[in-house]
Amino acid sequence: MKVEENIFLANLFDAYGALLSEGQRRVIESYLFDDLTITEIAENLNISRQAVMDGISKAEKKLYSYEKKLNFVSKMKKLEEEIDNLKKST
Repeated sequence: MKVEENIFLANLFDAYGALLSEGQRRVIESYLFDDLTITEIAENLNISRQAVMDGISKAEKKLYSYEKKLNFVSKMKKLEEEIDNLKKST
């Protein structure tokens, strides 16, 4: 389940990442795309582990909030599925 959640979160980041603060962006990028632990992120960014966990939590909440309001990622997924169905039917 965690892998699917991270993939969905990465898709949300691709769509809405520019709306996050610079700190949240750095933390969530390191967590999702570099696959670093909280300790590794804290050491790399020279911040506390708690600051990393707070940054990840706030970024996730913001990304899910944007998706709930805008539904951009869900709409794109539906369009991709429709395109795949059309390709299969021809």
